[in-house]
Amino acid sequence: MQALLSLLGTEILTALGMLYLMLGMASLGVGLKLRARPQSRLRLQVNAWWAIFPVVTLSLLLHPAGAPLLALLIGVLALRELAPFAGQGGAVRFTWPAGATLAATITLIFLKPQAIALALAIAILITLVYFLWLRSTVSLLWLLWLMLCFGVSFLPRYDMLPLAPHQRLAWLFYLYVLTALNDVAQFISGTLFGRHRIAPGISPNKTWQGLLGGVAATLLLSLALGSYLHLAPARQLAGYAVLLSLGGFCGDLMFSAAKRVLGVKDFSHLIPGHGGMLDRVDSLVVTAPLLYFLITYAQGMPA
Repeated sequence: MQALLSLLGTEILTALGMLYLMLGMASLGVGLKLRARPQSRLRLQVNAWWAIFPVVTLSLLLHPAGAPLLALLIGVLALRELAPFAGQGGAVRFTWPAGATLAATITLIFLKPQAIALALAIAILITLVYFLWLRSTVSLLWLLWLMLCFGVSFLPRYDMLPLAPHQRLAWLFYLYVLTALNDVAQFISGTLFGRHRIAPGISPNKTWQGLLGGVAATLLLSLALGSYLHLAPARQLAGYAVLLSLGGFCGDLMFSAAKRVLGVKDFSHLIPGHGGMLDRVDSLVVTAPLLYFLITYAQGMPA
């Protein structure tokens, strides 16, 4: 217990405990309300967080190795989802260079983080132009893969911020919590109040009411969690909340557009109620680098 206190600090441990308590209450409430519908999507989604939260918690406990390990885990599971779309003959030709790209990214990010981020950004831009020109499935798969590598490569970079070790971990915890609960708030708000669709041709379930509900919930959470962890002034936390909520929504929308092109509803059925790994981390792909750049800009640090 003393080791946990020294690693995470009482604030993060208390916040973690509150999150698990909230999850337990949500599971109990949904279970009682939907006890006659064990396969309800909402019930499956809530129960799936009992598998997702411990993985994120473990990555925090294994700090500083936890962030790169989590990035590798996300990448490996996402690669398994993308490879079948390359076709029977193309799966191997996609898997090996894609796996090598991920391994090189996670390894070199500790040596030349700015150079790797710039190289990936250029590669994403070139691949996007190539996809818009040819509209080929393989170019779309590489576009999604490079975006994923770019996004998850920022998880280890939080430990490179010139801040106290405890503060670096607190920012990473803040990222995970806001990204996850923004998705949940948007889904619940859209389900309860959704009337006006944002992009019906891409994702019919995305509504303005869901987006605004997610922004409002994320704003409150950012102010509460950020103030409790002593991360930044209230005005700064409010700005971060709005930008992260919008960024997460954009990430979700981009991957939804890709699924439309691929002709699937979910990338896989790995996580009951959520779809696949890519369905779960589509927001994180945007919010991880976005929050990193916001922190470095606010602190006057080189990105």
